[in-house]
Amino acid sequence: MTARWKPNVTVAAVIERQGRYLLVEEQCPDGLRLNNPAGHLDPGESPAAGCARETLEETAHHFVPTALVGIYMARTLQPLEGQSEDVTYLRFAFTGTLGEFDASRTLDDGIVRTLWMTIEEIRASVERHRSPLLLQCVEDHAEGRRHPLELLHVDPSVAGAP
Repeated sequence: MTARWKPNVTVAAVIERQGRYLLVEEQCPDGLRLNNPAGHLDPGESPAAGCARETLEETAHHFVPTALVGIYMARTLQPLEGQSEDVTYLRFAFTGTLGEFDASRTLDDGIVRTLWMTIEEIRASVERHRSPLLLQCVEDHAEGRRHPLELLHVDPSVAGAP
């Protein structure tokens, strides 16, 4: 029997302040890369809660998602021990309110720093993007795409036993 294919579900924060977007610079197997604060959805959490958690872990900023920017899918080859791994990502991108910075927090392993970049700087650095979805999420945010959080229904069984 063939194994069932499943995409990797990720969440990302698209955070803009005064014309600049909050990004993380992270060490990856193929070098130093840029990305939205993002990561994998954990068992038992909603996409919005996962996005808040990932943003805190990667930027040390509290974040409250207020709208869904979009749902994205991309396929990429990831370096893996001298080979490439074919990976498909399903990304839920949120925008919201950036809260307090927690100076006592250590950033996730691999995160070198956070930085604020203009959309022009992001467009000019495509070769450094970790995800092919980074620019699309930022472009959609800049165009004003916002969907209500209620678009995503999370059944109570997610947080507990079905």
